[in-house]
Parts: sequence; structure tokens; C-alpha cells
Amino acid sequence: MSFQVKFHQLRAFVEVARQGSIRGASRVLNLSQPALTRSIKELEEGVAAQLFIRRSKGVALTECGESFYQHATLILKELRAAQDDILQRHGQLAGKINIGLGASIARTLMPPVISRFHLQHPQVKVRIMEGQLLSMINQLRQGELDFTINTYYQGPYDHEFSFEKLLEKPFAVFCREGHPAIGAKSISELLDYNWTMPTPRGSYYKQLEELFNHRAQKPNVGVVCETFSACISLVGQSDFLSILPQELGCDPLLSRPLAMIPVVDNLPKATYYLIQRRDSRQTPLTESLINQFRRQCRQIYSCQ
Repeated sequence: MSFQVKFHQLRAFVEVARQGSIRGASRVLNLSQPALTRSIKELEEGVAAQLFIRRSKGVALTECGESFYQHATLILKELRAAQDDILQRHGQLAGKINIGLGASIARTLMPPVISRFHLQHPQVKVRIMEGQLLSMINQLRQGELDFTINTYYQGPYDHEFSFEKLLEKPFAVFCREGHPAIGAKSISELLDYNWTMPTPRGSYYKQLEELFNHRAQKPNVGVVCETFSACISLVGQSDFLSILPQELGCDPLLSRPLAMIPVVDNLPKATYYLIQRRDSRQTPLTESLINQFRRQCRQIYSCQ
């Protein structure tokens, strides 16, 4: 007879993996350490595999444990989503929504959408993760993010996720106000300056890399910023140049305004997609939030 995994065993396993110790999971779940240890032991015996390596300071997942963790987190997420779905369809408009946003989307598209959604559904908790798509892949896979709005560069994820085009954004060359390069007309006139870019792991910056690889000369990127805000700060407070969303030229949140250099070179536009797991089924409230993002895109941007 096959072993039937129990809910409390899954929950214990996932929390021990997240905390890296029985003690930490015990505090989070408000369960005794012996009870958690017993649940993990029963689970390992049932699946006939060692899931954790015991160490002097905590535990670490084995190879089997890593694989099991991917499935277990998704199962728990789907169970929570199923419960939320039923409650929401019965009029209890509460729950939790986890979303991922590219930095440019977080600065511009997100605030009016989330503000409006929160007024409509004050009992719903919304968690927002900001960053490049690459940093969100595992959380999307495991159901820890419901969806993301981000740029995408064709790659190995087409079969896992669905990609719905929402909008395009033009990018431009930026510097600080008063920079000596402001009068330049082309990128070739800017090659002697210092350049910084957000991480090249980002989808849009891979497009730029392709663009410059076809040129005889290209900017020398001496500093790579892992965050969008770090890149903006460096450009605004130094002589570094960068290529950033055109809308930053009139961003009221910037303490030091950026100046756009109107070069004649054609820069690629960044295409942003609504990205979800292909096998996911969103709760009514999550679908409502997605629709509000869609409407906001239609109001502000034209999708070609």
C-alpha cells in the first residue's frame, strides 16, 4: 500500500526547510520540537528517502529533499489558493496576493492600481516583490508568486509560463543635470564617458547587449548595478551615463533630476509581459487585480 503524505507532515517539512532548523520551524509553527522531529521522521520513512542532512547547527536539504521541496511548496500554495477561492466565491473578500514587478513597473504602473485595489478590498494582503524576472523564476514555479509583470527575453521558460504582452516602454540615454555630455547627438560621441547599467541578467539589457555587439564600438560599462535604484542614484550623483526608461526624465520621486541625452540612435523598446505559470488558476481577487493592471496599461500605454 502506498504511503499517504499528511498535511501536517508537508507543513512541517516545508517550514523546517525554510528555517534551516527544527528550532526555527518550531517557533514559526508554534509546535514542539519533538512533534516536528516526529513528523519529519514519519515523512522520510514514508517516502523511503532521507530529506535532510542533520548538522550541528540546523539541517540542510538533500538532493531528494530539494526535489521534494519544489513539489511540497507548490502543493501547500495550491491548497491555500483553493481555500481562498472558495471563501472569495462565498463573499469573504480576503486572502493574500503575491506579485512580482519589474522596477520600472513598480515606479509607474503599480501605485494607482494597488491604491485603487486596496480601497476596494482592504482585507486583502498584497505582497510586492521588485526585481528582474530571473530573480523571480523559482518563486513563480513554487507558487510563492501569483504572477509578475516584467520584461522577457526568449529562453528556456516558454513551456512553463504564459506570456501576455501588456505594454512597451521607450528607453533613453541619461546623465545628471549639468553633465558635459548633454549636447551629444549620438552614442558614438559618448564612448569616452563612464557607463553603468543594471544587471545584464535583465531581459531588456540583453537586448541592448545584442544591439551593441553589432557595432564597431560600444560603451564601456565599468559598473553593473544589481538594483535599478542603485543605477539611478549613481547616474544622478556622478558622471556615469546609463540607458534607462524614458519616463524617468519627468519622475517626481527623483531627488536629483536626471537629464535625457537625445541621441539619434534607435534604442530598442522594452516589452513588458504578464507572466504566470501555465498550470495556475488564479483566485477571483487575484484575477481582479490582474484585470486592473490590464486596464491601467490600456489607459496609459498603447500596445502594438
